[in-house]
Amino acid sequence: MEEQQLNWIANFIWGIADDILRDVYVRGKYRDVILPMTVIRRLDVLLEPNKNEVLAMKVRLDEAGVTHQDAALRQAAGQAFYNTSPFTLRDLKSKGKHQQLKLDFEAYLDGFSPNVIEILEKFKFRTQIDTLVEADILGSLIEKFLDSRINLSPNPIYDTDGSVKLPGLDNHAIGTIFEELIRKFNEENNEEAGEHFTPRDVIKLMTNLIFLPVADKIESGTYLVYDGAGGTGGMLTIAEETLLSLAKEHNKEIAIHLYGQEVNPETFAISKADLLIKGEGEQAENMKFGSTLSSDAYSTQCFDFMLSNPPYGKSWKTDLERMGGKGDMIDHRFIIEYNNDPEYSLITRSSDGQLMFLVNMVSKMKHDSPFGSRIAEVHNGSSLFTGDAGSGESNIRRWIIENDWLEAIIALPLNIFYNTGIATYIWVLSNRKSDKRRGKVQLIDATPWFRSLRKNLGKKNCDLSPDDISRITDLCISFTESDQSRIFSNDAFGYWKVTVERPLRLKVDLSEDSLRRFKALCIEAKDEALYSLLEKAAHDIGPGPHLDYNHFRTVLESIVFRQGVKMLARRWKLIESGLAEKDEGSVPVIKKIHKPGKVSPDPLRGLFPVTIEAKPVILEYESDSELRDTEQIPLLEEGGIEAFIRREVLPHVPDAWIDESGTKIGYEISFTRYFYKPQPLRTLEEIKADILAIEKETEGLLDQILGITKGV
Repeated sequence: MEEQQLNWIANFIWGIADDILRDVYVRGKYRDVILPMTVIRRLDVLLEPNKNEVLAMKVRLDEAGVTHQDAALRQAAGQAFYNTSPFTLRDLKSKGKHQQLKLDFEAYLDGFSPNVIEILEKFKFRTQIDTLVEADILGSLIEKFLDSRINLSPNPIYDTDGSVKLPGLDNHAIGTIFEELIRKFNEENNEEAGEHFTPRDVIKLMTNLIFLPVADKIESGTYLVYDGAGGTGGMLTIAEETLLSLAKEHNKEIAIHLYGQEVNPETFAISKADLLIKGEGEQAENMKFGSTLSSDAYSTQCFDFMLSNPPYGKSWKTDLERMGGKGDMIDHRFIIEYNNDPEYSLITRSSDGQLMFLVNMVSKMKHDSPFGSRIAEVHNGSSLFTGDAGSGESNIRRWIIENDWLEAIIALPLNIFYNTGIATYIWVLSNRKSDKRRGKVQLIDATPWFRSLRKNLGKKNCDLSPDDISRITDLCISFTESDQSRIFSNDAFGYWKVTVERPLRLKVDLSEDSLRRFKALCIEAKDEALYSLLEKAAHDIGPGPHLDYNHFRTVLESIVFRQGVKMLARRWKLIESGLAEKDEGSVPVIKKIHKPGKVSPDPLRGLFPVTIEAKPVILEYESDSELRDTEQIPLLEEGGIEAFIRREVLPHVPDAWIDESGTKIGYEISFTRYFYKPQPLRTLEEIKADILAIEKETEGLLDQILGITKGV
């Protein structure tokens, strides 16, 4: 059937909403009725030829007391579904009283097989029946779908002279019409469309990116394709079309099995219905309802190809709680053994779970097939850089890149999705990289490549033309560098996050005024004895201020020893917080004194060699948390961490050292850094010309204002 005829049928069905539903439903709710009715009518015409056989089989099965009737009824219907009610839609058309019509219509719906009933339940179509009956439009709605001007049957309708009046709709044609209706309704509701609907041009690019690089490796056989954030199923159906076309070009016979999971009831119903009305009953059974994160329907399955557009910027807190919370999660997709860590966490912050969907797909990669698994997934910019070293987000990037699974990331044009104008990116992953790609990642800036739409669809104001898709695909496959393509080693995205410490320096003032203020703190802490000890210290070493806290502490410990009391840790804390003050000119506070031979002197790691009373020792200082800083050092830094610290830190703070126990490895990807093109500064002549032009525009304006003022 020609595209023009398909569009006419889609527009006719679209027009039913305006004709029948306009005064009953708001425009955004039309699809709640039209989409399920389109499904019902298509299934109805497919079941009409074998209706009597199904009813007869039902009688025989009931009389024989057979409980499990599904398989036999499907066989009688010749379809992956059936209806055991005595009605067809044509029978209901002639019903007069609307209350009787309601009862019969509900009985008709009840007669469908469980797979169809599940679809109608997820559509929440039964909740619409009362509204349709009360408005007395149910009969009119059914009549519209039975209109003689359209044919939703696979069989042609002939004219009286034997010529074809209306051609039949094969599975592909009805699928095209249904998907066109989905597209139109999603665009009509563009404020939410992006949650469930990815533009076909973006999907086409994604399918190219996962299929074309291995097109010559596709052999005859069976391939499994998966989408963990299935939406309306568009990604899977376009992936199927693309893979079948490639196989045909290479003279290969292949079978494709589609698998998906979707948490939104209506979009799940659409995806399952789309496959069912296209005659793909087995595929429809592989569409599962529920949350991929907390209720994975394919926990033991692996797939050849995976593609998805998960929700981004959306909380997954409810899923996290169902999975036991961040501290108690045991899901082996997200808590793994890696880098000598038996509980390496791939759990992101609960406010945004998009990278969790990527981890889910990576966990389903095949590792024993010729080209492994290939993944394409859409993300926003936060997946590139959000999360510090050691966070779930950074750990995910590290895990993927260090395993050499990341092939490429493509920056898409702005405003290419329906409900967001933010930057979006396609991640391409493979666990069987070609030789030339091993150890490398390709970044492609495709933001300049698009064509503008004649009319904006929500925030979507552009799309990818076929030429744009080919250009991006070719650039990715060729793996060459250009102004729009950069190639980096995996290590280029990694860094060490290093903790830089500086010594704590304290002075102690034991003057009368200072001790008087501290006495109040001692009384409040119910430790007046501490005040007495400090009075004795002031007597022994004077009021100060004392710039060597270590000497003060030695004196006080001696007094405590003579008094036969204990200097508990809480007393030192009270002194440090209530009496001592930080002072840059004071001596560093010693944490520990090491004997040479026990540890090696290394000022860069906080082990300083000194001589005390003619004896060499190694001092370890207390660190000042307020002076603590961190440095982000690239993994490719020449000379590593030490060279960086000596060059960039020690010249400014010579007493600094690094706390190796706090060093973490992180990964982030910055498109801005790699593709930023600074705008050239304007010349003085251009600036001068602008100033003169402004002066000319305002010439006489001041005189005019003054003249008006004088007149007033």
